[in-house]
Amino acid sequence: KRQLLSDSNVPQLVASEYQLNQNFPNPFNPITTLKYELPEDSFVDVTVYDMLGNVVSNLINTNQLSGYKSIQWDATNNQGEPVSAGVYLYKIQASIFIDTKKMFFLK
Repeated sequence: KRQLLSDSNVPQLVASEYQLNQNFPNPFNPITTLKYELPEDSFVDVTVYDMLGNVVSNLINTNQLSGYKSIQWDATNNQGEPVSAGVYLYKIQASIFIDTKKMFFLK
């Protein structure tokens, strides 16, 4: 005899801490995925920079619910133009958490 579990018995996927994971694939061409974890609802800012610190692309700038998140970057800038091959930095700022990682775009 099968029994349905109530929602309270189903484990929820809740991130235990803020985390920014390494993009995948890396190096990439033409698209990469950035994954991050939010243990609580937060205002999230994810930005891609070139090695001189210039903003290349604002990927996320909004409130998000807690959980496991991901976003894809297609190696274009804020104007929709393709960027040149090279090393880029991506930074997350969520609540008091800030982290930055490198990624490599190959053409």
